[in-house]
Amino acid sequence: MAAPGENMRVNADRLWDTLMDMAKIGPGIAGGNNRQTLTDEDGEGRKLFQSWCDQAGLTMGVDTMGNMFFTRPGTDPDALPVYVGSHLDTQPTGGKFDGVLGVLSGLEVVRSMNDLGIKTRHPIVVTNWTNEEGARFAPAMLASGVFAGVHSQEFAYARKDPEGKAFGDELKRIGWVGDEEVGARKMHAYFEYHIEQGPILEAENKDIGVVTHCQGLWWLEFTLTGREAHTGSTPMNMRVNAGLAMSRIIEMVQGVAMENQPGAVGGVGQVVFSPNSRNVLPGKVVFTVDIRSPDKAKLDRMRAKIEAEAPEIADALGVGCSVEAIGHFEPVTFDPKLVTAVRNAAERLGYSHMNLISGAGHDACWAAKVAPATMVMCPCVGGLSHNEAEDISKEWAGAGADVLFHAVVETAEIVE
Repeated sequence: MAAPGENMRVNADRLWDTLMDMAKIGPGIAGGNNRQTLTDEDGEGRKLFQSWCDQAGLTMGVDTMGNMFFTRPGTDPDALPVYVGSHLDTQPTGGKFDGVLGVLSGLEVVRSMNDLGIKTRHPIVVTNWTNEEGARFAPAMLASGVFAGVHSQEFAYARKDPEGKAFGDELKRIGWVGDEEVGARKMHAYFEYHIEQGPILEAENKDIGVVTHCQGLWWLEFTLTGREAHTGSTPMNMRVNAGLAMSRIIEMVQGVAMENQPGAVGGVGQVVFSPNSRNVLPGKVVFTVDIRSPDKAKLDRMRAKIEAEAPEIADALGVGCSVEAIGHFEPVTFDPKLVTAVRNAAERLGYSHMNLISGAGHDACWAAKVAPATMVMCPCVGGLSHNEAEDISKEWAGAGADVLFHAVVETAEIVE
């Protein structure tokens, strides 16, 4: 198949302006975004994205999970589409680029194809997946997981946010329940462009991350049951302290992760104390352990050790302990042919690059179960993400979008 010419580039200024316009919807309190899934702000962002895709001549389809698909036709009506996308939803204190960069760069690929009069044999479909973040409705990558057959739609619709609102009800409320069957679409290939969310590319002074694998993950939600008691008047030897049990379990998780170096991480990012009062020992503590590794055997070994040792720690303090796995995906090896297409595009365009293993989960992890898939990454300042201070440069954004452009149109097969 013909490779795109090295002079083919996206319009980086237009891409940046589009990113900044989307960032006006659901602004955070410190320069980032709070556009959580299925909120009014999510609905507003979807409408803006739809308007841009309409202007680019794309045709919209929406499935019953609210996944949005915008199609640019190919010359062969029988050719399966090349999909490119990510997500528009954010963390409660999220940045302006996590996920959004991939969706709007997919749009920019199409806009640049229109500008240059490029035709491809395969259609190209720009995609916005619902609830990638999992911040409001766990687990993460929920709608792409239903698409890939990992979750049932019934399971997804029943997920509840911290206020008890159900995913299915909120999807209907904001008006984005489509009529397509989830997962009925077939893909020729899937590409996802994302900020690294880590410090490696910036530290190595590389423009492009060629993503070869994605770490596997377990989210283990612990519920510890102690006894509420006054912090001042309850003797130390008479406490049933769920908070102390939690702290010792977190220390154990740290030790398990360190024992499995290199290529393993573990930690806790969310803790809920009840009643969460300054002078009351908690009667209940709920927290989620997040462990990840690209090595399945190592990942499963870590989980087994944590689940075996946590109840022993709690029992020694008289604290009840239960655990539920609320999120999981296996390590992913991305398609070697598509990985090579990304690497060749970076070389053709003169961008420095290196292989990366994604530390975070992405919709591409589920897409890879049903089609050849891969990812492109660009640096982010200080490796910071899931933070309102998350930042990238216009040049970084444009370089990755150029690589995405080349890899997508080459895979979709340019028609001369």
